[in-house]
Amino acid sequence: MLWAPRMGVWLTAAGLSGLIAVAAGALAAHGLANRVDPQGLSWIETGARYEMYHALALLAVALLMRDRLGRSRALVIAAWSFAVGTVLFSGSLYLLALTGAGALVWVTPLGGVAFLLGWGALGRHGLMLWRAM
Repeated sequence: MLWAPRMGVWLTAAGLSGLIAVAAGALAAHGLANRVDPQGLSWIETGARYEMYHALALLAVALLMRDRLGRSRALVIAAWSFAVGTVLFSGSLYLLALTGAGALVWVTPLGGVAFLLGWGALGRHGLMLWRAM
């Protein structure tokens, strides 16, 4: 099976991701309004929103790992996908907004694909639980 950190690792990652999402949103709203153009502020807002959604999803996955069926391959894939997706999607939007590095534009869709994979894996875990009933 893939390298599968325990629940505490994913709870920590979810907490840090939520913290970064709130900080990025606050920074965009209060600290960068006069330093970053409106498009850049929009990218930061989108990155922060998606990061928060997936911090909450990662929290849910971590909590599901408490169950005896929680060490499924599907949950491990979901956790990794949400974490990697956040770095690629939100991280690339933050860097694009702050640096203008256009080369980062191709990274953002890869993060979106990782998010899709994570949601699909979470759904797969749900089907496994449903069948086990």
